[in-house]
Parts: sequence; structure tokens; C-alpha cells
Amino acid sequence: DKIMLSDTINNLINQQITKEFFSAYMYLDIANYFEDKGLTGFSSWFKIQAHEELDHGMKFYQYLHDNNEKIILEKIAAPNQHFDSLGDALKESLKHEEYVTSSINKIYEEATNEKDYRTLEFLNWFIKEQAEEEKSAQELITKMELTDHNNRGIYLLDRELSKRTYKPA
Repeated sequence: DKIMLSDTINNLINQQITKEFFSAYMYLDIANYFEDKGLTGFSSWFKIQAHEELDHGMKFYQYLHDNNEKIILEKIAAPNQHFDSLGDALKESLKHEEYVTSSINKIYEEATNEKDYRTLEFLNWFIKEQAEEEKSAQELITKMELTDHNNRGIYLLDRELSKRTYKPA
């Protein structure tokens, strides 16, 4: 007998693929915002975030394939963001990571209810990853606040952020 994921789990993971790909779009939009401000370090940091979100989406995509499940690629909405300040862009990033965490927690909760241990095991990586994502976003906000929006501090933070490198998930 073929072990199948429930329709509910399949649907939630398909929705998560779309959310992860939207996250990549959103982070590219934030990268673009910082690029327009001349802050290439911030921009680079968010481009790497976008890469990571694509990796996450592909992990969910592959999980469905590995379980012989149907994948439905939905339309990805354009990000519609307008920031009043550099800090607002960073706060939006944290808010979005918290949203993604709640979405993954919803899948985890459903898999727990269904005793879908395979999916629970798969999701454990994402639970840990989301804790790291939220921590990184909060640290970035804290560092920005420490600059007191002083140009020299922002310049130094931009240089620090430019050193981040992309590591595939």
C-alpha cells in the first residue's frame, strides 16, 4: 500500500510553496528598495534572503514529489510594499517571517492531528529554520536601532551586511 499524504496536508504544503516563492519576491522587492537608497550591503543581504526562500519552496515542492503527490503551482502575487524608512523595511521582514512561521506551525499542527509522522519529521527542519530567520530579522532591527539612524552607523552596518554569503539550504 502506498502511503499518501492527506488532501489537507497536500493542500497546505501546496499553499506553503506559493508562500515561500512569494517571500522570495518580497525580499527581492526589499533588496530593490535598499539598492535604490544606495545601500548595496542591505540589498545583497535581502537578495540572499530571496535565494533562501526559493530553496525553502523547492524543499516543499520536492517533498510532495517524493511522496507522489500532486503539485499545484499557484499565481504569485506582486509585493505591494511602501516603506517610510529603512527600519520599516526591516520590521516588515520580521513581520513576514512571523507569518511564515505561523503558516508552517499550522501544517505541523495538522500533521500532529493526523499522526503524519513523515510530515512532522520533514517539518522539523523548517521549525528550526524559522526560529533562526526570526532571530536574524530581529537582530537586524536591533542593529539598525543602535545606529540611531546615524548615517555613519548605517554605512558601517551596510558594510557588515555585504559580507553575508549565500549557502544553499
